[in-house]
Amino acid sequence: MSTAEPINKLIVQKYGGATLSNPTKIKQVALKIFKLHKSGAKVVVVVSAMGQTTNQLIELAHQVSIRPSLRELDMLLTVGERTSMALLSMALNDLGCSAISFTGSQAGILTDDAHINANIIDVKAFRVDEALTQNKIVILAGFQGVSANTKEITTLGRGGSDITAVAMAGYLKADRCEILKDVAAVFTADPKLVKTALPIAKMNYQHLLEMTSWGAKVLHYRSVKLAAEKEVNLYVGAAMDNENTGTSITSSVNFETQNVLAINSFSHICELKFNTDSENFQNELQQHLQKNQIGQLQLLYSGADKHYFTAPQETLISLREFENLQNFYKICDSDLASVSITYTQPATPEKLAALKKLLLENNIEIFECFLSTHSLHFFINSQQKNRSVQLFHNLIPC
Repeated sequence: MSTAEPINKLIVQKYGGATLSNPTKIKQVALKIFKLHKSGAKVVVVVSAMGQTTNQLIELAHQVSIRPSLRELDMLLTVGERTSMALLSMALNDLGCSAISFTGSQAGILTDDAHINANIIDVKAFRVDEALTQNKIVILAGFQGVSANTKEITTLGRGGSDITAVAMAGYLKADRCEILKDVAAVFTADPKLVKTALPIAKMNYQHLLEMTSWGAKVLHYRSVKLAAEKEVNLYVGAAMDNENTGTSITSSVNFETQNVLAINSFSHICELKFNTDSENFQNELQQHLQKNQIGQLQLLYSGADKHYFTAPQETLISLREFENLQNFYKICDSDLASVSITYTQPATPEKLAALKKLLLENNIEIFECFLSTHSLHFFINSQQKNRSVQLFHNLIPC
């Protein structure tokens, strides 16, 4: 948020792990928050774990246990965000701000019972409300909550701090929710994969939801869905940028012409075959996941007798562990990736046919292809993913 903007706003900011990876960066973030608060804004900050802390904690768990208990893994992983929130609060207090940190449970983030990939079902942030009335800066541990039923600590899955930030912004009716990262905006492709990727200045929820649902790592797709439901004004930009050069996401953005907006991909997707004699497969799978406290899968496509999905590694491990205890599904090894192309206006069958032809002309085999509201999706061999992404990105107007 630029300091030139009107004061007396309520701003929710989320800082990614790369922006908090060491004490120097934490102090830099604290100074930015301090200046925003001094301008007259009420500020709530959601933090991720520092740098690679989450990966290190997962690795540590597997060094101790062959199959870590999901409950205990959640207890362990929440340490990362708690560390960030406490350190950032200390830095702010040293600057003369009155800052207070809360865990997910202290902040009233209520979830379902699943471990590792829980869903937020309600927010009762009474302590946050109270702190804001006292003109305190509130620092929240992202990625975590507490089961409303079991009272167990839960985590929201990779990228869960985005969900925390949007949920809190919706609850507080914040003027804006800023997702601040080490990248400058939402790009037309992953800048690490496509060097010519371009920043996108504005888009609507539907565009971003399709992009994040199909591999864009800039936000968690569930956070975008929640933002659309709660009409939360989103902004994605670099943590240290004060000029508003990132991406604004609202419901009011419409494009007058149809162009390619962005290319996204999943490096690996899984195949789930099911027993065709089971008429209630999806209900049985849902019950199986709930019974064993396994987080939800992200189903990508359903065929005649199989689903394609993506899931966090820990969820996939849990699925495989329980695979032999039932006879209605089987996880099949596949070497498939997905490549998706999102348009400014609705996708059409004609566009699907044209891009299918383009891939085939470049000797890229297509296993499945289909369209959603604004996007076309292709399942291909994972070894051909990067080439396909670049091929599609060449269609974006310069």
